[in-house]
Amino acid sequence: MFRGLLAFVTASLLAGSTVPPAQSLVLDLPAPTGPHQIGVTALHLVDRTRTDPWDAKLGFRELMTTVFYPAADTHGYPLAPQMTPAAAGLFSAIDVPYLHPELPRSGVDWAATMTHAYTGAPAEPVRRPVVLYSPGFGDPRTLGTSVAEDLASHGYVVVTVDHPGETSEVELPGRMRTIKELPADPRTSPAVFRTMLTTRFADLRFTLDALESLAAGQNPDAEKRTLPHDLGRALDLRRVGMYGHGAGGAAATEALYEDRRVDAAADMDGYLDYLPDSPGQDGELLPVAAHGVHRAVLLLGTAGFRDARITRTWSALLAHRGGCTRWSQIDDAAHWALTDFGTEAPQLAAAGLMSSPDRNKLIGTIADAETVVRDRVLSFFDQHLRVS
Repeated sequence: MFRGLLAFVTASLLAGSTVPPAQSLVLDLPAPTGPHQIGVTALHLVDRTRTDPWDAKLGFRELMTTVFYPAADTHGYPLAPQMTPAAAGLFSAIDVPYLHPELPRSGVDWAATMTHAYTGAPAEPVRRPVVLYSPGFGDPRTLGTSVAEDLASHGYVVVTVDHPGETSEVELPGRMRTIKELPADPRTSPAVFRTMLTTRFADLRFTLDALESLAAGQNPDAEKRTLPHDLGRALDLRRVGMYGHGAGGAAATEALYEDRRVDAAADMDGYLDYLPDSPGQDGELLPVAAHGVHRAVLLLGTAGFRDARITRTWSALLAHRGGCTRWSQIDDAAHWALTDFGTEAPQLAAAGLMSSPDRNKLIGTIADAETVVRDRVLSFFDQHLRVS
C-alpha cells in the first residue's frame, strides 16, 4: 500500500491534478465553548541547527505551525478556513483514498470548511498558558482544529505543528511537501519509525524555542511577516503543555520527559515505544515510559484502539511511583474520534456519503465525540496549567 501511495502522489504532482473541483457538502466544525473570541495566524519556522531528515537536499528543517489565541477584537478580520485550497486538494488526493479510505472520494468540498478563528486579529495583551499540538502520522495539523479552537476560547494560546515529510500534505510558503518523501512506511519500518519520532521530539522543542523568541519581542517567522498585534505579549511560557494524537501523543509525552519547560502532556492513543527490530518482540520503551516522570500526564485512549501494545506501554508509565499520570478511556470511540473526524464523520453519514460500518471504523459509535474529547483535554490542562 505504501509504495502505491508514493507512486500515486508523485504522479498526481507531476500531472498537476491534486486540486479537484469543488463538491457539494460543506462540513461544519463545532462552535468553541469558551468566552473568548479567537484569532489565528501561521508561523513558518526554520531550524538552522538541523538538516531535514527526509530530504537533505532541502537544507534546514522547516516547520509550519498555526497559532490560535484569545483575540482582543475580531471586527473586520476574515474567518480562516480549516484548510487552504491547495492543502484541501492534496487532502482529497492522498488522505481520502489512501490514509482514510473510510471517507467518501467525492461529494465533499474539503476547502469550504471554516474555522471560528479570525485571521490576524489582535491578541488580548494578557499572559496565557501555551499548549502545543502534534497530529498523528500522516495527518495534517488542521485535523486538530476543533480542540485547538476550544482551548483558545477558554484562554489558552494553542500552537498546532505540522511535521513536513511524514505528513500527507504541508503547505509551506510557495510550495507543498507531501508524504511521498518517506523511504518506507513508519508503521512497519523500525528505522523510519524511530527517525519519525526523534524528529518530532526535536520539532516540538524547536517550536518552543521559537515561541520564547516571540515572547521576547522577536519575530520567528522565516519571512518576517507581520504578526498579530500583542501576540508575543499573550504567551506565558511559565505554563506550557503539549498534547497529540497517535504518534503526536507519544511525541508530546516524550517531549515532557526531555524538556523541563513542559509542565503537562496529554497522549491521545499514542504508543510509548519504538517498533521492535523483529516481529513478535516488544519494542523498546520510550524513556518517559521506561523511567517515569513526575509532571502531569493524561493518557486519553479509545476502546477501539486499545491493544496489547497500548496496554503494555501505558501501564509501564503508570507503574512508576510518585508520578502524576492518569489513564482515561472513551469506551464507545475509535482512534480518529480524537480528531476533527469525530464531528465530521457523523455529518458525512447523515448526508449518505459514509456507511455506518465506515463511520464506526473511523470514530466508533460515539455520538458526541467532540464534546467528550474537548472536555477531557480542557479539564486536564485547566487542572495542571492553572488558568485564572
